[in-house]
Amino acid sequence: MGRPFIAGNWKMNTTVHQAGFLAAAIRNNLEDITGVEVVLCPPSISLTEVAGVVKATNIKVGAQNMHHEDKGAFTGEISPLMIQGLCSYVILGHSERRRDFGETDDLVSRKANKALSYKLRPIICVGEGLEERKEGRAEEVVSRSLAGSLAGIKSPNRIVVAYEPIWAIGAGEAATGEQAQEMCQLVRRQLADLFGEGAAERVSVLYGGSVSPDNIEKFVSQPDIDGALVGGASLSSDQFVEIVRSTAHERLPH
Repeated sequence: MGRPFIAGNWKMNTTVHQAGFLAAAIRNNLEDITGVEVVLCPPSISLTEVAGVVKATNIKVGAQNMHHEDKGAFTGEISPLMIQGLCSYVILGHSERRRDFGETDDLVSRKANKALSYKLRPIICVGEGLEERKEGRAEEVVSRSLAGSLAGIKSPNRIVVAYEPIWAIGAGEAATGEQAQEMCQLVRRQLADLFGEGAAERVSVLYGGSVSPDNIEKFVSQPDIDGALVGGASLSSDQFVEIVRSTAHERLPH
């Protein structure tokens, strides 16, 4: 199993002031948790604020996206060079980016390789849509997407993979623990095929999609799920802290 890992994706929410306040509330209530990797991913305009709030703590900061070039005429984009000193992680290939902005597996792999070259750790997202699941093609879709998104990566030592069924994101209805385990096991098997079993075991594999304090335990109790990529619940400090604490209780020695 990989390291227990909870990332909060705030998406397009919070002002800079609100982001700092939320980060401080989370920080103040997680000072005693050291065995779970906790990552906050605010909007890009709040990265500096949040990085300052969690400085000198165990909490890490992640960007929600980045461009695959160092710099250039790409209006509205942010580059790995810009976020390098502020972030440890960057979310890449989130289903909303794929759906709304046409991001492909090839583009995600270019971004992931660029992130690694800047010592950033990519959280690479893959998942299937509702029709694909109904048609029995979930494993085929996720396997193909993962292979394409990992193209060119020589070692998985600095990557995180998040399985996020598109049909569960923002829907209020998560996958079952068994459904999530089945797909995360598929992800880990594919990582083992690509990089070897030992390396695959060390990768943190996450579930994402309507994660809440009420259902986190059913995910992190599964053998191939190390944590979660949390959306809406990460905008509540109380809910997010409870998710982290439940993960620590389930996954860390007592």
